[in-house]
Amino acid sequence: MLTIYGRTNSINVRKVLWAAAEMDLAYERLDYGRGFTPTDTPEFLAVSRFGVVPVIDDGGFVLRESNTIVRYLATRHGRDDLYPSEIHRRFTVEAWMDWASTDLGGAVRDVFWGVQLKHPDFTDPARIALGAANWGKQMRRLDHHLATAGPYLMGSTFTIADIPVGLAVNRWFATPFEKPDLAAVQAYYDRLAERPGYKQHGRNGTP
Repeated sequence: MLTIYGRTNSINVRKVLWAAAEMDLAYERLDYGRGFTPTDTPEFLAVSRFGVVPVIDDGGFVLRESNTIVRYLATRHGRDDLYPSEIHRRFTVEAWMDWASTDLGGAVRDVFWGVQLKHPDFTDPARIALGAANWGKQMRRLDHHLATAGPYLMGSTFTIADIPVGLAVNRWFATPFEKPDLAAVQAYYDRLAERPGYKQHGRNGTP
């Protein structure tokens, strides 16, 4: 039995849950993380000494890091359609996933934590404005790619690359700040919403 450790309002846990939905995997989920059972308890640290979610236990094989878990599950269940084995397509998928966690994820942080979560460490208006400008820059890059090479990140086919990027796109639309109109990103957002897993774990009212 696959066990997923993590709360459903964590964007990283939601990657794993959406991936599991795409693959129609059965699993047990245990609430850990902010607002639920802390990840510094002896019980959780016995599973993963890193003390962060998500973590999975797949029949005794324990794995952390959300993007890695998604890639593992696709490989484990032979989903070449979601995670291509052809080397050039595979590493392009991985590049998009890494971009979602680095350039895009870094741009999201200051705005999301300051505007949406109102965290006291992220209240500097100049810092939020700079973050908003950087987030917009990254989203314009995404919009250009989708407009010229879409409708999904890898063209006509949905892959696991769309999972972390799609969740960041949901956060873009759900966070209340001034943003440019990006037609291709909007079309992508609506197209992803046709997928049951995205409706359940992405575009579900949770930013």
